[in-house]
Amino acid sequence: METLQLLLHGFAVALTPENLMLCVIGVVAGTLVGALPGIGPAGATAILLPATFKLGPGGALILLAGIYYGTQYGGTITSVLMRIPGESASVVTMFDGNPLAKQGKAGLALGLAAIGSFVGGTLSIIGLMLFGPPLANLALMLGPAEYFSLMIMALSLVSAFTGTSLVRALISMIFGLLLALVGQDVMTGNPRLTFGMTGLLDGIDFLPVGVGLFGLCEIIRSFEKKRDYEIIKADLGFFKVLPTFAQIRETLGSMLRGSFIGFFVGLFPGAGPTVSSFLAYGVEQRISKTPEKFGHGALQGVAAPETANNAATGGQMVPMLSLGLPSSPTTAILLASLIMFGLKPGPTLFSDAPDVVWGLMASMYIGNVLLVVINLGCIPLIVMLMDRIKGYLPLVILLLSVIGVYGYRNNIFDVWTMLTFAVIGYGMRELKIPETPAILGLLLGGPAESSLRQALVLSDGSLSIFFTRPISATFLVLTVISLIVPTIILRKKGIETEDEV
Repeated sequence: METLQLLLHGFAVALTPENLMLCVIGVVAGTLVGALPGIGPAGATAILLPATFKLGPGGALILLAGIYYGTQYGGTITSVLMRIPGESASVVTMFDGNPLAKQGKAGLALGLAAIGSFVGGTLSIIGLMLFGPPLANLALMLGPAEYFSLMIMALSLVSAFTGTSLVRALISMIFGLLLALVGQDVMTGNPRLTFGMTGLLDGIDFLPVGVGLFGLCEIIRSFEKKRDYEIIKADLGFFKVLPTFAQIRETLGSMLRGSFIGFFVGLFPGAGPTVSSFLAYGVEQRISKTPEKFGHGALQGVAAPETANNAATGGQMVPMLSLGLPSSPTTAILLASLIMFGLKPGPTLFSDAPDVVWGLMASMYIGNVLLVVINLGCIPLIVMLMDRIKGYLPLVILLLSVIGVYGYRNNIFDVWTMLTFAVIGYGMRELKIPETPAILGLLLGGPAESSLRQALVLSDGSLSIFFTRPISATFLVLTVISLIVPTIILRKKGIETEDEV
């Protein structure tokens, strides 16, 4: 009963004219970003993060979250019509969506994807509402030792399941942790790793790093790609996009299974929409009575991954809000947004800022309704806009990035930091070093160090506190397992792990 009252309060917050408009802007912008190959949800949210500073925490989170789950559908448009995934989670949709488009059924593929996204998003929000508060209450029982072990486990999970090289992922994570050490010592106040630069005394802020790695880095890479974008011509009118009742009934089981898979995969760091979409597709192919249709235009091959990737966005919100642990670059940016407004993500957030948390949940319900309406009714307009603005995108991103990062603290040093990390991000991409562990290392490094110091003070400097406390020891065991199991799985599949750097 209390949960229902809080949700109704959240709707009262989300339905204010300002927040409703921000939700609309977020899902529309997210759809366009997803439809434009290369930017991705992390890049878009990082670029717009500085612009949200004057909106307040609730409005900022509603806008950024709208962009996040909006991109999950937007990427489908290019996957189906152009065989170019707008973002990584849409790769699987391309397998059957593009063949359907070539058969003259592009509207059906996009319509099924829109309805699947709505089903997955809605069910994942219900899961967030049911699992978030209990997990937050459980987290209140954790002490400094447990928090340190939990953060180490989160970092190891992200590193272990990012790409096919564990060594490269660990290098990235260590780089992020080193960035978190820059500034003043948390206990003594002495400068560390500043190299005499006063601009580093306050540490390296997440904002210029995130915008550089995920936003400007894509501009550099876009200059290398000379690709002709050819859109399959199709009738995308409302009645051509709207699936029949029989087609919805045929794919309903796939949508429900995709929702379940997506939500629970999203709970684990390093997994998220991309992994869940591949997993949902694989499950549908295994249980199908006609597996030979997959890859040639199977309706279930579109419905399942599209449902799963949207459901994963809700799943990823659970550890971010309840434990303060981001499980992807985009949730890391959402976490940074909360920190930017002085809120402490974690178990006390539900009681300290109920307007923000429940307003966000309610806005995700509203946003999913908006998405299905927009995407069923406005696909032709979206395709036209995508075709018109793609040529001006690099200039727009550059201007938004520079103005936003400078305006955040009126500090030119942040702009130089952003440009530096754009180059670093480009180098990391060329060396196939993933950026995600570095970003999470930067975000979690400070809290992990504080928890480590506090735990050692409580134990008079003895490391045994991390092994004698049952919950902490469990997290450490899971950390070791997470580093071993992926390597074994990859070797069994015959995938080169590329450990030689």
